Amino acid sequence: MTEDSLKDSAAVDTATANSPQWAKHAALAGLSALLAACAAPGARFGRGLPLQRPSQHYTDASTPEAAARFLLQAQFSASDAEIAAVQKQGYADWLAQQFAAPLGQTGWDWLNARGYGTIANDTRYFDHFYPGDYMIWNQLMTAPDAVRKRLALALSEFFVVSLTGLDFAWRSHAMAYYWDTLVRHALGNFRDLLEEVSLSPAMGHYLNTKGNQKENPATGRVPDENYAREVMQLFSIGLYQLNPDGSEKLNATGARMETYVQNDVSQLARVFTGYDFDQRQNVVTPFDPEGKRKVGNTNFAKQRMSLTANRHSDLPTQFLGTSIPANTPGPQALKIALDTLFNHPNVGPFFGQQMIQRLVTSNPSPAYVARVSAAFADNGAGVRGDLRAVFAAILLDDEARSPAGLQQAQFGRLREPMLRLVQWGRTFGITSAQGSWKINDLSNPATQLGQSPLRSPSVFNFFRPGYVPPSTQMASTGAMAPEFQIVTESSVAGYLNFMQGVIRNGIYVNDPDLPNNINNSRNPKNGYDIKASYSTELALATDAKALVARLNLLLCAGQLPAALQGQMVTALNATPLTATSPPDKRLDRVAAAVFLAMAAPQYLVQK
Repeated sequence: MTEDSLKDSAAVDTATANSPQWAKHAALAGLSALLAACAAPGARFGRGLPLQRPSQHYTDASTPEAAARFLLQAQFSASDAEIAAVQKQGYADWLAQQFAAPLGQTGWDWLNARGYGTIANDTRYFDHFYPGDYMIWNQLMTAPDAVRKRLALALSEFFVVSLTGLDFAWRSHAMAYYWDTLVRHALGNFRDLLEEVSLSPAMGHYLNTKGNQKENPATGRVPDENYAREVMQLFSIGLYQLNPDGSEKLNATGARMETYVQNDVSQLARVFTGYDFDQRQNVVTPFDPEGKRKVGNTNFAKQRMSLTANRHSDLPTQFLGTSIPANTPGPQALKIALDTLFNHPNVGPFFGQQMIQRLVTSNPSPAYVARVSAAFADNGAGVRGDLRAVFAAILLDDEARSPAGLQQAQFGRLREPMLRLVQWGRTFGITSAQGSWKINDLSNPATQLGQSPLRSPSVFNFFRPGYVPPSTQMASTGAMAPEFQIVTESSVAGYLNFMQGVIRNGIYVNDPDLPNNINNSRNPKNGYDIKASYSTELALATDAKALVARLNLLLCAGQLPAALQGQMVTALNATPLTATSPPDKRLDRVAAAVFLAMAAPQYLVQK
């Protein structure tokens, strides 16, 4: 990505040429800011703050802006009531209250409540991806336990399973249960989560543990190594040995030291043999008139994979200095293997740094990583892997809470496109009139967001944690900016054009009263079923200055410069509005203001 290429705005100019008047003002005022944020990202990212003292100095939100900043890291959005609560309770007490909040409706239960577990020839939900998309958007937009869901979404970008890579019956149910597993264990123990992930049907299919068999010398068959490799490389210890502060260990010649070699992968692969879907409670239903196909129920999709002992390798296993004797039963071998990975010294800094990147800043200081790594190693009560302690350490750390970060040009992270849409929805009270929540896969960068939850293009997530955009100021300093890996000329224009329509009109839905989508253009219920209410914002529509100030707080935590706010007010007032203006003109004003805010670099870069 080069600066020159991102300065070419012809695609967006063309797209807005025939737009409504409010959109033209918004696009003209906001496009240059958006392109500037993407074209010169080096001004926004870097190595993090200087070394901080171990104790926490920033325990209370002294201003509404500080409270909003905290909320936008800990969950998806900020409201007036939540800002007041954080200011009253303090960061730690508010967070503890959210950690203790009951879980909302599961994705699995939502699918079944909407009828997506029905076996019928005309709907064939078992063969479709779209129920899984509707499920996750519903979870992110509406769940009351927003903090837990935000942490689960961060975990979904570490323990990656993509709905795009699942092609078996009831794939959406399997994905829903995988999501529910992340939600359920988001504040539990990393070791327990690692085991649940390893045995889940979705992961089993995605990385080939399902149906993996032991070696057969007669045929030359060897265990599939896919999961064995990725559980080390991506889900636990990483490629290179790390110090507790996340820096790489070096040998006597100054070279990086690998955490494992190919033999470790081949040996560990033996542990993950013999597993397959648990179909013991399967009930098969012939569903088509000719009886040519029979489909089982959804039960297996929420069961751990089961072990068939005679398909499990009985050879000895040696990896990472651990020995598993020959003929060790499968469950015991799995326990030894996962315990070995869990207790590896790399896990704390490897996992901790990536969670910091997902929630706070792309380039945390070594001291910040070390503090989070220490919380992983010991929660204060001698427990390793306590995710509640890890996430609290991330969100309450001085480096996250200090106002100094706002002044550090090299601190922050690019807000992911899917998070922008969820923030819009939660901030402005979107609802689905028919309860459909039919928001599809939004991965197309040219016409949509260029990202969609649980839709990573590969097991390596949407972007690499160590990505450095080439030919930028960041490249000269080695600063990381993972999210910029999915920023292109096309995605910049696609985001603006997509959000322009969504902010003003909502999301168009076919057959919102039905679980399936038959795309019947003659159905009178087709239309914008998913809309924002903008109740408070509409009341402020005639006061552009007050409207912009509100959006500055809720969307940007007060980080829009005064000069930019002034430009926004001027752009909004270019279309006159009075107390007697019709409702659609008020909505135009509000939509333009929201669009301007969500195109501002101080919004796109979350600090």
